[in-house]
Order: sequence, then C-alpha cells, then structure tokens
Amino acid sequence: MPREIRLNAFDMACIGHIQQGMWTHPRDTSLHYNRLDHWVSLARTLESGLFDGLFLADVLGIYDVHGGSPDAALRSAVQVPLLDPAMLVPAMAAATAHLGFGITCNLAYEQPFLFARRMSTLDHLTQGRVGWNIVTGYLDSAARAMGFSRQMAHDDRYDLADEYMDLVYGLWEASWAPDAVRADRAAGIYADPARVRPFRHEGRQFRMDAIHLCEPSPQRTPVLYQAGASDRGRQFAARHAECVFVNGGAKAHVARLVADLRTRAAPRPIQVFVGATAIVGRTEAEARDLLEEYRRHASVEGALAHAGASLGIDFARHGMDEPIEGGESQAIQSNIEAMKRAAGGVFTKRWLIDRFVLGSRQPPILGSAEQVADALISWSEEADVDGFNLSRTVMPEGLERFVELVVPRLQERGAYKRAYAPGTYREKLFGAGPLLAAPHPAAARRQAAWG
Repeated sequence: MPREIRLNAFDMACIGHIQQGMWTHPRDTSLHYNRLDHWVSLARTLESGLFDGLFLADVLGIYDVHGGSPDAALRSAVQVPLLDPAMLVPAMAAATAHLGFGITCNLAYEQPFLFARRMSTLDHLTQGRVGWNIVTGYLDSAARAMGFSRQMAHDDRYDLADEYMDLVYGLWEASWAPDAVRADRAAGIYADPARVRPFRHEGRQFRMDAIHLCEPSPQRTPVLYQAGASDRGRQFAARHAECVFVNGGAKAHVARLVADLRTRAAPRPIQVFVGATAIVGRTEAEARDLLEEYRRHASVEGALAHAGASLGIDFARHGMDEPIEGGESQAIQSNIEAMKRAAGGVFTKRWLIDRFVLGSRQPPILGSAEQVADALISWSEEADVDGFNLSRTVMPEGLERFVELVVPRLQERGAYKRAYAPGTYREKLFGAGPLLAAPHPAAARRQAAWG
C-alpha cells in the first residue's frame, strides 16, 4: 500500500499568488480576496476534500526589483494588494471543524511578545488548529517599510531567528504552568499566581521580562512550518521545524534534500511538503484543453516581477539571450540555487520565460484524475515527501476539480485518508499529543520551567 499523502492548499490573501495572471480568467474569483465569504467558501471546500491545512503565505514588502520599481507588480496584482492572513483565520475556523491553518509571519519585524499573544489567541479561537510558517523575509522593500535601509544578511537573519524562537518558546511554554488555571468560582481564583512566572531574556537582539498574556492554548506552541532550503535554512529547520516546505524540481534532488532534512532533524520526526500545481480533467485531453485555456491568461510581466524579487535579479536589465549568472543576493538562496541547477549554472531570460507555463516557474502536474494521482504517489515514493502544498490556478474551480476527481482516486488506492483523525492540528499530523515533545527545544523549555 502507498503511504498516506498529506495535502495543504497553498494560498495568499491577495489576487495574484504563484500563477500570475490567472485572476484575469473570466471564471476566476480571486478579485473577491477581500471578502470573508471567499475565504469561508475555500475553507469549506478544503475540508470537504479532507485537506490537512490551508497554508497562507505572506510578504511585508512590494516586488520592486523588476525595472527598479513596483509598477509591474501593481499592474499585474503580483501579491499586492495583500491582506493580513491572520485576520482571515477565525472566520474560516468557525465554518470548519478540522482544517488546520498555517500562517506565515516574518519574525524580523514582529515584536516577539505581541506575536506570541497573537498566535496563542488564534490557537485558542481555532481550538488548536493553527500553525506558524517561520520566515525571515527576503525583500529590501520590507526593510525600508520598517525603517531600515536594507534587510539583514541571509545567515544573520537566521541567527536572529534562533534567538527569537527561544523567546516565543519561553512565553508559550514556560510562563504558565500546566495547572496554573483553576477557574474556581467559589474561591474567586482564576489562576494560581505561584504557577505563573515572568519569562526573562537578555540576548544579542532582544531583552524581555514579561508574563505571557495568554493562558496555555491547546497546543501552546503552534505547529511549526519552515521553508528555507539553503544550508543555513536546513540547519534552522533541523532544530525547530515540524513541517518543511520545499520547492519542486528533479525528484532525485528533492529526495537528497529530504534525506538531509530528516538526518539533521533526527530523532525528531518531520513532515516534508513539496510545492505543486495540478490541472486535472476527466480525461487527459480535457486537462490539456484546460491548460491551454488557462495559459492564455498567464502574465509574463507578472511572473518576471515575482521571480525577480525572489531571486534578487532585475530581469528588465537583461536581454532575452544574455547569460545571467545570479551573483550575490540576499533574496531566497534556495531559489537561486535551484535556478542555477536547472539551467546548468547560467540561464537567460528567454530560458526563464519558456518555463512560465502558467505565470510561474512551477510546471503543472497535468492529466486525468488517475494520472495526477499516479504523479503524486510517485513523488511520495521516489522523493520521500509526506505531502504537497497545492497552489491555486483558476479559483475556485482548480481546487474543486481536485477535490471532486483526484481525492477519490487517492482514497481508492489507499493513499489518502477517508476521515479526519480527532484532536488538534499537531495530533492530526503526527498522531501523538497536542504539545511538542522532547527533544524539541520548546519541550525542553516547558520541562525546565515546570518539570
């Protein structure tokens, strides 16, 4: 029997996320990104398909590398305008019972005390269904928005992140004892002061002396996602992450990356999700017709604006056949490495544009429901990935077709669940308790504080 595949929808609170230009399709509803009913409907669709979670990406700046201005991003709605993803979650949680929610938050510009309260609030309101995608940012425009001339160097951002994690673990795990809350109406005592302590920290980047404002939530620490695939990113993931998001590419390369991640994290279990896009039809011919229909709406300009920001390269300065080597950048290092590897070290703008099948660098998995199921199972077996982050194409029909056509095929082959397991997001993913366990550093914080 194949292993059970995990599925997240990969989305963003904006009009154009990964597949640039799809919002111009007449059946696409992404223009309703600023309406709660859009997100509630998405959440219900995902829960009907037994998706494990909705993974919400986020950035704090605008894509202004292409042409040295934000014009291309604004014209093509490339992740701008963009809402705060955390604000969407309570409404979606109220409309569902099991779906998890992974929220991206850039720790470089968030005070840990306030962020820890926000995540505890979401964990309470979702009854333990929230996760955090830990990112350190990659846009100089975000740094300027926060009052800095430029962002920190790539590896320095991870050093900051290590200290940041120590702080939020201290608040979530060490400030309140498991038995601190008594809620004794007769005695008039809600919490035992002897079982609540301030968390104190003196470090290179942060200083803190504070009691966490939230009582322990169902998971205390949210499920921890991380998407850095550089060497420094994998080092960080090995210490902190429970779930790791990696880009696609050659299966053999992804398999080596997954093996390295599992080795570094051992003995802790981790789950690895690979980014994917699926176009599914009742027949292969129908799927190919859909691809050609969708492709007519793909935006090359939007894709170049998106790629330029994530790679730190202004493609407007290069001719179509001029060799591009990449060079030094503080952008997403793993994306730069993946691009060089795919192109054999040097690539051109024409080569890159040829890869923009649907307005992104991610080639879609295409075919009938059986063919798409075959491809997902093959990835699971050959690259040792646990699941997929499925990015949207035309909304909502792309995901609705996947739920209607592919999910039953995966279930028939024993590769997908037929019902949700009980419990919190962490319990559903790992089949253990709601709290992080040793040897994770968050568990060590709790153990040191309360035994």
